[in-house]
Parts: sequence; C-alpha cells; structure tokens
Amino acid sequence: MSESRTVHEAILQAAEEEFLEKGFQNASLRNIVKIAGVTTGAFYRYYSSKDALFAALVEPHAAQVKYLFLSDIERWDALASEDKLKHMTDISKPCIGAILDYIYDHYTGFKLLVCASGGTVYENFIHDLVVEEVASSFRCAEVLREMGYDVPEMDPELCHMVSSAMFSGIFEIVAHDMNKEDAKRRVAQLQEFFTGGWCRLMNYEFK
Repeated sequence: MSESRTVHEAILQAAEEEFLEKGFQNASLRNIVKIAGVTTGAFYRYYSSKDALFAALVEPHAAQVKYLFLSDIERWDALASEDKLKHMTDISKPCIGAILDYIYDHYTGFKLLVCASGGTVYENFIHDLVVEEVASSFRCAEVLREMGYDVPEMDPELCHMVSSAMFSGIFEIVAHDMNKEDAKRRVAQLQEFFTGGWCRLMNYEFK
C-alpha cells in the first residue's frame, strides 16, 4: 500500500470516528488530523475543508439512494395509466428493499447522514426524498382522476407531513441501530401502514 493511500485512509478513518462521536458541527478538524497522525498540511493535500471531508464520506451513499428512488419514480412515470395502478406496489416495494440492502452494505455512511449531518447540506437528505415523493403522489392522484376515479383534492402540506413521516420512519432503522432482518420486517409493515393511509387520502384501494 502506497504512503499516499495510507495517509488518505487514515484521514477518512479518523474523520468517521470524530463525526460519529461528535456530529459534524462539533467535530474538530484539528482532532481529526491528530487521530490520523498526519500534519495539517498533509490533510489539505486531500481536502479543502471539513465540509469537503464530510462530503467524501457521505455523498456517494446519498447519491445512490436518491438514484434508486428517482429511478423507481421514473419507471412508474413511464408506464401507461392502467399499468401505473396495477404496478404501484410492485415497483415501490422492491425499490425500498434495494435501498435497505444498500444502507446495510454502507452502514457507517448512513449513520453519518442520519445522525451526524447537522450543519451540512446533507441534513436535508431525507427532506429531498420527501419532496420527490410528494410530487409523485400528486401525479398519481392526477392519473386516477383522468381515469375517472373520484379523488379528492389533497392538501400539499398534509401530503408533505405524511411523506416526511414515512421516510423519517424508514431511517429510524439507522438511528436506532436495528439489525437488518428486523429492519426489513418493520419497514415492510411501515409501507403497508402508509399505503393504507394513501388509499384513504386518494379514495382508491392500491393493490
């Protein structure tokens, strides 16, 4: 292993420890350098700031979950109207399953995202997913209306609250360090719970 790679990995390992223990805002760059056993000059050869260091640890994982979720929405959007209704849960359930698999394959990154990202752009990670979910829900309601179903007008703020509760609930698996088996079971039940809620709001029984 090259010296450069050794230094870089030491910085990342030290950063994980510091951020997990103290959160981004209270983490000390000076302490990270000390734990890593490198000089400040060596650190700045790799990262321009504490923000850039945190981003290196979480950005790939945040981006992958967003990709999985948005790809799921895009697949649904591309379906014919009749197929949208037939395959609503057929698409969403595997997507959440894939996200859970990814989370547990990269658990430390998500521990940082969920529990230590206050003060960074990543503190809005869950909110960004919620915004996409709300927009997709309104498109779903419009499809139902176009097909002749009696879907009441939905309150955007209420829909945001519902979606926020769902995604916050999903990421509780990380906040509370649930094992993967329990997490999958509970998230499946959570999906069933919120599917029932959306059925009530839209006056339509999703299969």
